[in-house]
Amino acid sequence: MQDAELLRLVDAIHRERNIEKEAIFQALEHALLTAARKKLGESARIAVTIDRDSGRTRIIGPDGDLEMVDLGRIAAQTAKQVFGQIVREAEREVIFGEYDRFQRALVTGTIYRLDGTAVIVNLGRTEGYLPKHEQVRGETYRVGDRILCYVVDVKKIGNRVKIILSRSHPDMIRRLFEREIPEIADGVVDIVALVREAGYKTKVACTSLDPKVDPIGACVGVRGTRIRNIIEELNGEKIDIIRWSDSPEVQIVNALKPAQINSITLYEDVKKALVVVDEDQLSLAIGKKGANVRLASKLAGWDIDILSEAEARDRGLFDEENAGAAAAAVEGADAGAAYVGEETPEGAAGDGAPEAAAADAPADTPAEASAEAADGADVGANEPAVADDAADAAGGAVTA
Repeated sequence: MQDAELLRLVDAIHRERNIEKEAIFQALEHALLTAARKKLGESARIAVTIDRDSGRTRIIGPDGDLEMVDLGRIAAQTAKQVFGQIVREAEREVIFGEYDRFQRALVTGTIYRLDGTAVIVNLGRTEGYLPKHEQVRGETYRVGDRILCYVVDVKKIGNRVKIILSRSHPDMIRRLFEREIPEIADGVVDIVALVREAGYKTKVACTSLDPKVDPIGACVGVRGTRIRNIIEELNGEKIDIIRWSDSPEVQIVNALKPAQINSITLYEDVKKALVVVDEDQLSLAIGKKGANVRLASKLAGWDIDILSEAEARDRGLFDEENAGAAAAAVEGADAGAAYVGEETPEGAAGDGAPEAAAADAPADTPAEASAEAADGADVGANEPAVADDAADAAGGAVTA
């Protein structure tokens, strides 16, 4: 190989694989040294140098300089194998360093192939692995489709870098909120708690560090544009956005939205809450396969037991003394409740104003929780943003 060709080879590998030129020169020197020892013996005193500027290669053996052609075909093949192995290891380190910083972040790729139940995603210079347990139930994946994933882990396996991806991880929602909502990315609005059942519903509890910014309005965006983008990325998964509260009663009531609560009784010693709802709100409060109450329980940190009024009477929860204390908690939680869009807090951020989310919602969008209860299900997953009676300044919620 001529000196100029050697320099072109080093430059091409550097550009294509992003490996430092010095590492490539050292790999070449090591490969030639291995080849020379294959020819002259392991104990022979040999030195190999490559000029970084001219590309001139010099092999110094016990009896003086050697030419590469003197090493023979077998030694040359050995040099080729050693050089390829060193370059692959260097490339692995480069890829690991590049994608290791993407841990807990979002990446976009193209579905390359389906490997049994797993999905292999082409990320450019390497591949990502989306296992079955990190996929969303009900989603279909086709070769050639673009896909957005959350990077769960990056690890080295042999000479390869394995990137574990996820579509079902709760933090994927958090990263989407950070990407779509500037107030969250800037730290003005904080996501205090987030729970998710992938493919069905996510509940997000947020608060604002700036009294002039409404956290729910900031997340919904003008005419629901922000939350709509997130929902579309999740293929229609429902998202409930509620205002975080340090009060357990208020937090539980908000977490169970869009269902309307009649009363709530807390048992501090066992961290349990008994919630009473109307008969027509029972299925809405429980949710599909119990998902709504299960997510609300995780979000609030309390074991929630939902009863109808008839069941509550049978248990004696509507005795005069018990009923008064239970109803007071719910009244405090719902104080000042109003439709999102009727009144915006003074000075609320322009993009974060929640008013258009309800005012400009499609005509067939349910506007009240009672309408949702009649359907026996939560608000439609594909609707951009729906506000109900519970969205208020003290403890409101928006269901998207």
